[in-house]
Amino acid sequence: MPWLLVYQSNDNKKDIQLMNEPIAPSIDVIIPVYNAPLLTKRCIDSVITYLAQTIRTIYIQDDESGNETREMLDSLPYKQVNIFHSPKNQGFGKSVNEAVTRSDADFVLVLNSDTEVYENFLPLLCKALIMDPKLAVISPAHNNITMHELERYIRQPGNYITTYRFKGHAFLIRRATFITIGGFDLAFGRGYFEDLDLSRRLDQQGWHMGVHPDTYIHHEGGASYGRGQLYQSLMKHNLALYLSRHPGACCNILLISDKYTMADLPIKLTGTMEHVFRQGGSIHWLSSLPLPQLSCLQMHNSPASIMSTLKLMLRGWSRKDKRISEVWILPGTSALLRVLLAVFIRARKLKVKSGKQ
Repeated sequence: MPWLLVYQSNDNKKDIQLMNEPIAPSIDVIIPVYNAPLLTKRCIDSVITYLAQTIRTIYIQDDESGNETREMLDSLPYKQVNIFHSPKNQGFGKSVNEAVTRSDADFVLVLNSDTEVYENFLPLLCKALIMDPKLAVISPAHNNITMHELERYIRQPGNYITTYRFKGHAFLIRRATFITIGGFDLAFGRGYFEDLDLSRRLDQQGWHMGVHPDTYIHHEGGASYGRGQLYQSLMKHNLALYLSRHPGACCNILLISDKYTMADLPIKLTGTMEHVFRQGGSIHWLSSLPLPQLSCLQMHNSPASIMSTLKLMLRGWSRKDKRISEVWILPGTSALLRVLLAVFIRARKLKVKSGKQ
């Protein structure tokens, strides 16, 4: 960690004093843009309003937007904004990669153009990166993450919650790490799943990822491509590409127990659970009592009931990466739930683990 060197004058002599105050890291913002001029301007305005005093430059990477968006960008009055108009549509990943190379900041904050900032969350995100030298990327919590009941998750040094799949719409990352690992893979073209692919590569190299529950950003979603045919086509193609590279991401465990908590599980089972997370999978733990703590954002907990079991068993028919792939049954699970599970296990030919393994 760098430290401030302060020169003090004493009888015309200059002494060097070592201070216990870290030098504030430099931060640039990167916003890839493809049309959606109203949302894009709202995003940029909000960054200026809340983050201007903490950041240096906002790099706008315009990915061959229409005239309305180009004119809006060129008319922005902000001195901190640096605009680059790409002569052709390159896609999200390449746009971000190119913009990152224009920066020389310690950290870069990448934002989708349909996000909106409501507060200066950067001091808390930076603190987490400084406190955990293995933390590569951290995101503010967003409007689609409240369902996770963030107060139940274990907090790491710097108060962040562990995730194994960071979201590409808003994240602060060590610029040198992003460049060294190769940035987003251009095979994902115009977008979707390049953030999950980067998550897997970061994890494989021993880096941590996190979400800070004491921060917030709003994400509109679907601004550039909408939810129509192009969106569906990109999603289908890139999901297949992602799963071909990381097949473990299809591992979604339904774990059913009685009055167990994480502290009651044997080391072997907790190690297996971590392996699931590190492959990109998730665990849906149904228990008779609410779990007091959850380890990461890919662990979910609900009451063990017929309705919750049915809901999980029927999820993800159109998404292979969302379907339950294995069932783990711990001692004490009710006979009625065991019968219900047996029906689905046979019908869908699921893998099963029984006992406190």
